[in-house]
Amino acid sequence: MQTHVGILADRTGWDAMNKVLSSYVQPVMVAGILLFWAFGPAGWIASPWSIVAATLLTTALIQGLEWVNERHSSWRLTKREFLTDVFYVILSYTVIAWATATLAEEPLKAAKDALGIGTPWAMQLPFLVQVALVVLLIEFGQYWLHRLMHNQSFFWSTHAPHHHLTQLNAMKGAVGNPIELFLISLSVVALLDLPQAAIFCAINILAVVATFAHANTRFDPPRWYAFVFTTIRNHSLHHSTGYEETRCNYGNSLILLDRIFGTYREGEAEMVGQDDRRRLTIPEQFLFPARPLIDRLHARRTDRAVKGSARSA
Repeated sequence: MQTHVGILADRTGWDAMNKVLSSYVQPVMVAGILLFWAFGPAGWIASPWSIVAATLLTTALIQGLEWVNERHSSWRLTKREFLTDVFYVILSYTVIAWATATLAEEPLKAAKDALGIGTPWAMQLPFLVQVALVVLLIEFGQYWLHRLMHNQSFFWSTHAPHHHLTQLNAMKGAVGNPIELFLISLSVVALLDLPQAAIFCAINILAVVATFAHANTRFDPPRWYAFVFTTIRNHSLHHSTGYEETRCNYGNSLILLDRIFGTYREGEAEMVGQDDRRRLTIPEQFLFPARPLIDRLHARRTDRAVKGSARSA
């Protein structure tokens, strides 16, 4: 009896310790990213490809964690979902990245140079403050753009495909209409003079937080972390099946902004997806904003066909 009780006590103690350890997966990963970009090899960090390698590596790691401790079996990754997710990740790192650099960042830097705008004070800030500044600037813009997308019909039409997801997984943050993917990639960070390491560190942190916020994992972080950063609990509620229910928790990575601006809502959802949870194909996601025009053209063709048939009769 004593042996049995001892085994139960050991198991209970192990479960409690395992729960504590698993709750720190996200904070530890964020801290590790911060330390890497602050003290990593200068030659590697100076490469423009370092951020691509870092974000892909961390995304792959989080994707793997879905097999370790999944949140919902109904979100279990299938081959079809995996291939769709990979397609959008590739799209984001190629076409969307090129469009952002060519149409937004380069013109913004050119305007900055032409106007003689300089922010030397930003280069003197501590590394941690520089990273926090980039995180706040990117997230502040994304919060208000995201909120606009849920309150204006055209912008909603670009964002709605992301809400037709019927399950959440690590790479789902990259899935959406290309117009939306381009819009959410925009920021004013190019106007600041900051070291590349600080910018890349902030982007890497934001990517990890947003990836966990879409991932089918059960690594619920401590309250202090969830007070500031978006988690799968907050974000799954944002992906609820009802349109009105989605109008909350807009912070892509900083749920703190929702708390500040009054759009935070407590809760969690397993059932996600709009329009009776109808999963869209990639072509449907691409053409979604043009759907009203396509429907009108189809209705005209149908009307002409009916009238033509009536004349023939």
